[in-house]
Amino acid sequence: MEKQKAKAVLEAILFTMGDSVEVDRLAGVIEEDVKVTKEILEEMAQDYQKEGRGIELTTLDNAVQLCTKGEYYEYLIKIAKTPRKYALTDTLLETLSIIAYKQPITRLEIEKVRGVSCDHAVNRLLEFDLITEVGRLDAPGRPLLFGTTEQFLRSFGVKSLDDLPEISPVQMEEFKMQAESEIQMQLDI
Repeated sequence: MEKQKAKAVLEAILFTMGDSVEVDRLAGVIEEDVKVTKEILEEMAQDYQKEGRGIELTTLDNAVQLCTKGEYYEYLIKIAKTPRKYALTDTLLETLSIIAYKQPITRLEIEKVRGVSCDHAVNRLLEFDLITEVGRLDAPGRPLLFGTTEQFLRSFGVKSLDDLPEISPVQMEEFKMQAESEIQMQLDI
């Protein structure tokens, strides 16, 4: 493999992996021996240094890792500490409320309460780290149980689930009517 392409392949692998990768595995990918691969990696490390890049190659035993240069950590922290922004639609909020008040709960139980499929909502809430899998129900098929996370508590400013507001019978009736109208809309389509 041509050297410039080998460098690009190694860089792509190290960037994607995020962790250290053994030199012998990298050598196998670019179809070179370990000695030549180490020389290419050393050249890459020098290139990063000369070009004043924000990344560097770090050698760990017989492995290498693509890392951020230490002098740039203060800038990373500004981004890393910025809270993730996400939009919670009415459907997501309703699903999250059901999980918060009835946890641990299965998808099927959520769907019984909502009256419609909840796959998308549950997947988005998992993605936002507002809910998590907390185990499996001891029943046929061993369905997953879901519960809220610490991120949920932080996001909604409560210290524990005991601090969640009580749901009044009027609110319960409103939720029921909303769910029934969603079902009707699904049937009309």
